[in-house]
Amino acid sequence: MTVLLIGASRGIGYELGRQYREEGRRVVATARDERGLARLGELGCEAVPLDVTEAASAAGFGWRIDGERFEVVVYCAGLYGPRTAALEPPSMHDFDLVMHANVLGAMRILPVLQGLLAQRAKVAVLSSVMGSIGGRTGTSGWLYRASKAALNSVLKDVSLVLGPQGAVCVALHPGWVATDMGGPSAPLTPERSAADLRALLARLGPQDNGRFLNHDGSAIPW
Repeated sequence: MTVLLIGASRGIGYELGRQYREEGRRVVATARDERGLARLGELGCEAVPLDVTEAASAAGFGWRIDGERFEVVVYCAGLYGPRTAALEPPSMHDFDLVMHANVLGAMRILPVLQGLLAQRAKVAVLSSVMGSIGGRTGTSGWLYRASKAALNSVLKDVSLVLGPQGAVCVALHPGWVATDMGGPSAPLTPERSAADLRALLARLGPQDNGRFLNHDGSAIPW
């Protein structure tokens, strides 16, 4: 099985790479800089440079993976942005950074996968329960929330195109994880979250195409 991880130099993406490699899977994983690429190489991943926020880098990514057949694809790239508590307007700089990484990057990369997926491939984006509109009860980090809601919309459209071709496409909430983004007080370790996500991806079927799921497999309202 060949796994593609987009944005895997740290956090949950890195842990997914480590666990898939520990299983003996072939992993193609991307990072923006030499340090990240070196970390992935040390895991035994095939490290590919990619900055999803740069149009030229995203455009060149397609030829780097031409001819591949991926069974699992996870879009892990993302930024949190300003840690606001209420309705504090983001700066244009922060807005562009977060939306480019979390939304535009996915819109650039996911279409490239057409023709590069194995039969019954699993395609996932790492979303967040913070992007849920139906289940929302707070306003903290509202730029991040908006970006994840937009990412969910992108995933839904991808599922409508790739689903009929045999893929299962889902948005996944990894839980509140003790990463650089989640902070040290988060209840889940990266190891537990990644293990849950791998198990969930393995058991997904056609009936799950286009769904928004928690790491334990329970449904999250859009």
